[in-house]
Amino acid sequence: MSDGTTSMGKKGRKIVHIKCRRCGRVSFHRRKGYCASCGFGRSRRIRGHSWVVKKKDRC
Repeated sequence: MSDGTTSMGKKGRKIVHIKCRRCGRVSFHRRKGYCASCGFGRSRRIRGHSWVVKKKDRC
């Protein structure tokens, strides 16, 4: 029932996440200016938590 005008307004969006320079994942938020995966742009340290294991280098 909501496939009308309200859904059409969401079609012109730009791409929000682009490839990160540090980790290489498509997690860098263009508007916020930091990476959701590694924290680049917000912190010098690699973002990490005890409940997730991240790769050190993706090169």
